[in-house]
Amino acid sequence: MVEAKITLTQPQGTTRQFVVSNNRGHHFLIDDPTGASGPKPTELIAAGLGGCTAFDVITILRKKRQQVTGYQVEVIGDQAQGTPAVFTGFTVKHIITGVDIDPKAVEEAIRLSEEKYCSVGLTLAKAVPIKAVYEIIPADVPEPATV
Repeated sequence: MVEAKITLTQPQGTTRQFVVSNNRGHHFLIDDPTGASGPKPTELIAAGLGGCTAFDVITILRKKRQQVTGYQVEVIGDQAQGTPAVFTGFTVKHIITGVDIDPKAVEEAIRLSEEKYCSVGLTLAKAVPIKAVYEIIPADVPEPATV
């Protein structure tokens, strides 16, 4: 069985800040908007979704021999007004820069991530809709050097 173990420890003298640690020795801070020393817990949900699908999509595009020179994922999480401000949906935008990027390859990579590989997305999709969009930005092809 795969296990995701996270420990949150409150540093002395803080009110709402926590140090997050995983069982592999990685650490980072989470906070609320007032303290502003780290991401909010809700931002980590969006980051988890973006990171999960980004790893899938870039791996698939490389296997498809796409010449990706830059890749960015933007995640917008829509939240309900009031408390609790639950998520009502997500939009995931894949921005791919490269040479002769095939839109069909991008669509297939996103589909495979959504339907087969991204455990975060598959989990969240059971509760809220997730919409994926993409943009392809052609990379400048360097001119051959002249002697």
